[in-house]
Amino acid sequence: MTSTTPTDQSTPDRAATTPSSGIDFTGRDETVRPQDDFFRAWHGKWLADFEIPSDKAEYAAFTALHDTAQEQLRDIIVELGDSTPEPGSVAAKIAALYSSYMETERRDDLGLDPLVDELRRIDGLTELAQLAPLFGRWDRSGLGSPLGTYVHQDNMDSSRYVLDVRQSGLGLPDRDYYLDDKFAESLAAYREHIARMWQLAGWGDAAQAANVADRVVALETRIAEAQWDKVRNRDPQATYNLMSLAEFGDLVPGLDTSAFLAAVGVADKIDDLNVGQPDFVTALARIVAETSIDDWRDYLRWHLLAGSASLLSTTLDAANFDFYGTTLRGIPEQRPLWKRGVDLVQGVMPEALGQVYVERHFPPEYKERMVELVDNLLAAFGEAIDELDWMSPETRKEAHAKLATFRAKIGYPDKWRDYSALEVADDDLVGNVRRASEFEHDYEMNKLGGPVDRDEWFMPPQMVNAYYNPEMNEIVFPAAILQPPFFTMSADDAVNYGAIGAVIGHEISHGFDDKGSQYDGEGNLRNWWTDADHAAFSERTAALVAQYAGYEPVEGHPINGELTLGENIADVSGLAVALRAYRRALAGQPAPEIDGLSGEQRFFTGWAQVWRTKTRDEELIRRVATDPHSPAEYRVIGVLVNNDDFLDAFEVGPGDAMWRDPADRVRIW
Repeated sequence: MTSTTPTDQSTPDRAATTPSSGIDFTGRDETVRPQDDFFRAWHGKWLADFEIPSDKAEYAAFTALHDTAQEQLRDIIVELGDSTPEPGSVAAKIAALYSSYMETERRDDLGLDPLVDELRRIDGLTELAQLAPLFGRWDRSGLGSPLGTYVHQDNMDSSRYVLDVRQSGLGLPDRDYYLDDKFAESLAAYREHIARMWQLAGWGDAAQAANVADRVVALETRIAEAQWDKVRNRDPQATYNLMSLAEFGDLVPGLDTSAFLAAVGVADKIDDLNVGQPDFVTALARIVAETSIDDWRDYLRWHLLAGSASLLSTTLDAANFDFYGTTLRGIPEQRPLWKRGVDLVQGVMPEALGQVYVERHFPPEYKERMVELVDNLLAAFGEAIDELDWMSPETRKEAHAKLATFRAKIGYPDKWRDYSALEVADDDLVGNVRRASEFEHDYEMNKLGGPVDRDEWFMPPQMVNAYYNPEMNEIVFPAAILQPPFFTMSADDAVNYGAIGAVIGHEISHGFDDKGSQYDGEGNLRNWWTDADHAAFSERTAALVAQYAGYEPVEGHPINGELTLGENIADVSGLAVALRAYRRALAGQPAPEIDGLSGEQRFFTGWAQVWRTKTRDEELIRRVATDPHSPAEYRVIGVLVNNDDFLDAFEVGPGDAMWRDPADRVRIW
């Protein structure tokens, strides 16, 4: 296995350069005391010396592993293409999809031709009643619409699948970009971007384009005003609104829900559905009725163009990146074409690539070691539950019952996806992407009425990430994250428990965060708390909300403590249980001192090492507005100031910047 070093973008053999502690000392700033700023003590030199690559919004440990995985996937794709695969085979489809993306001259020659059929459909809209089926068809083909759908387990009955209807339809990252004055410059730039793209498409002069942009922004602003914010959307109780098809129709007077569901492809599959934001869909029906068909046609033309721009000519692709990449995220230049091509292929056929990736890059012993770590973390979490002084025996019993049903998935799925029905051509990029969206959409919709597949994965093995699924009550760790600095096979236990152990603890803790704790072990929304325990839990989480709301990564853009609450709970609790698991692994033996650090010092340094990150301000602003995760610096500092063992290990005391009064420290699990 290889990974990227912190000071350049080469990929040497980690085992040859990493000391037995598993800690990288090259980015350390000796002038910063760990007691004052643990993040910069370990990363200060790297932050000063390292320049974010010009094609990235940030660079982090995750980024390094993603870059390595991309190179490995490119090799797989190229080799499959060079092997003269049998027509219609998975290998042939991968090669054709990649080729269709890389042929930029052909894309330039085609111009807007791939959009002609869809533009004719838009031009053919003469009545507002025609919008509902178009919304459904665009949802199926991946073009998006103000109403989005997806399939998941019923939150009140996890033994079955349900269709969920959700809000959508905006061109900016979040409703706040339209409604909050601090995003006024971004909104103005978006208006200019629409006008520019409209002219590049040849659809009108500057005055006409500006008029269209004004009307599109006005319509999207109305849609944004009706939408729920991200904090409210985190509430699984508020977003659970199961209703019959007739009740759904009554909710949106004037919008033909039968036509919408028929176009989505579920009319004969369901008797009920869940509406995530009922008052939004009611407001949307009103917006549809009060907006002219001319404005809707321009809105749809714009979203067709914007949603397809990265697949069209190099001119439109570049202009699209100028706004969404440079203006909104601060990225100076676009990534190389091959990287974008690899991302497209793995977005369309993730498990087809993942199967080969696992064969080549995931040693079996990594999975065996992870099983040991997960089992130890689950046992440690059980011990932590028993020691909670604020939890009653009744709730504690329920917590143990939920923990006992946790399932861990490690590395890769036992059964791989079948892509035989997916049609791919090497000369039809836009068609490939549309057909791929329909293929994936139909795969999801066909779950309705069938048994729940508990072996399904929602991330491919080559993704550097992990997740907890409350409806399955499962924790999942794809193969690609099981590399340094998260997991170092040859390193001492301390850094592995502080890194991947804390990630495991983080995902377990999601089952017991402010959202996950509302689900029982079967994956159903059910209150298994006593009122007193819930009040004690809420008191602790409120303190965490206040703590993180006090952090301001960019002036004028503080962290939203409510939006990030679930992730912050998982960080605080995950690190605490990982330390408990590390101590269990020592089995009563003293930890050795390695590289001048005690076992617990290495453990906490392993945590900090995972979050080494440098981010552009524009990207930080976007993340603070939209991301439920706190920025990396605060995932280190915000957690450690609450941890008694960290303060003891590094002898942090009153007067040190990392000191937090014992009465203010938050411990939840």
